[in-house]
Amino acid sequence: MEFIRNYLISYELSDTWVRYLSIAIMIAFIIIVCILANFIAKKIVIRFIIGIIHKNKFTWDNILLESKVFHRLSHLVPAIIIFYSAAIFPTYQSTIEKFAITYMIIVALGLLNSLLTAFHDIYKTYEISKIRPIKSYIQVAKIANYIIGTILVIANLLGENPIILLSGIGALSAVFMLVFRDSLLGLVAGIQLTANDMVRVGDWIEMPKYGANGDVIDISLNTVKVRNFDRTITSVPSYALISDSFINWRGMQASGNRRIKRSLFIDITSISFCSEELLEKCKKIHLLKDYIVHRQKEIEEYNQKHQIDRLANSVNGRALTNIGLFRAYITQYLIHHPGINEEATLMVRQLAPTENGLPLEIYAFANTVVWTEYESIQSDIFDHLFAVAQEFGLRLFQMPTGSDLKNIPHILDNAQMNKRNVEFVAKK
Repeated sequence: MEFIRNYLISYELSDTWVRYLSIAIMIAFIIIVCILANFIAKKIVIRFIIGIIHKNKFTWDNILLESKVFHRLSHLVPAIIIFYSAAIFPTYQSTIEKFAITYMIIVALGLLNSLLTAFHDIYKTYEISKIRPIKSYIQVAKIANYIIGTILVIANLLGENPIILLSGIGALSAVFMLVFRDSLLGLVAGIQLTANDMVRVGDWIEMPKYGANGDVIDISLNTVKVRNFDRTITSVPSYALISDSFINWRGMQASGNRRIKRSLFIDITSISFCSEELLEKCKKIHLLKDYIVHRQKEIEEYNQKHQIDRLANSVNGRALTNIGLFRAYITQYLIHHPGINEEATLMVRQLAPTENGLPLEIYAFANTVVWTEYESIQSDIFDHLFAVAQEFGLRLFQMPTGSDLKNIPHILDNAQMNKRNVEFVAKK
């Protein structure tokens, strides 16, 4: 500064002009030095670092580069130059130093924020990140980072000790709890979700209350994002997964099997004992031949042993029924079906009769968890069963439809015509 002042004085300028011009020249010089330093840091030093990063085999340093950690670090250079240049202006030294420190704190906050982001991105490259997500913790660390940074900036501008400001926060704790209520609940929920391994990224969860039915794509501090199967995104509050119930299909996906649990409703009036004609017909079904032969022999031995005469009344003793044969056929059909897991639970059972008929429930497990394959297997099975039920003399129950109601007059006309024919024959 003295050199510039003496140089200007040699031109016989007034003291006022010398003072203002020397300050302006010095400020311009400092700005040029800052620009050059920033240029060197970004264009030379960072490019050198980028070259080293691209040549090595590590991936974590590439993530640091993508998070702009090194670029943010370069912003500290101009701030440091300005801070140490403050002594040139004694009148404004304190103010310049405060603003320079404030800028350095802000840059440091951004740098730390980028480091946290980079750390999370690096962590996500490992498989454990799907089991133990840490995004909520990273978000809490960022919030704490911003709070502490704000306190340091305010303390620096006011010239006060940060500890004094921190002590005053205790009086505002109730306000902070109100403002950050969702974040605090989300933090507690995130800890419980992670500790208990309740949900992971990639899990299929179902939560009807929030309209969520799909795959978890993100677990953050406040929300869990679910991509539904219709490609919509549903955001569920993190604490809702703790306070409310939800279905996680991870166990099903991990087992490789998916349950089929669906019923056929049989018209009860179509259930009857098997006639000889029906038995001979069913013996030609390769899945039932051995079963019928074995059961007939067993029933005949039982009836002979207990001296039961079925010719007197069909109610006496034991006999095969068409619903029993149908159940046996379904069981054998499922056992031999390539899409059904034979080692898992497999049964065909009757549920309590209802006004819609007798529910014949199929309980089995498909050997796939792929949705389209599962639905195809289930549809193929029931397509077949709907078609073969009538082969056993059974009718599937169905509520009357519009076409049924339209046919009522035609049915009545036929009935009346048959009645007249009978009467005419009787008279003759």
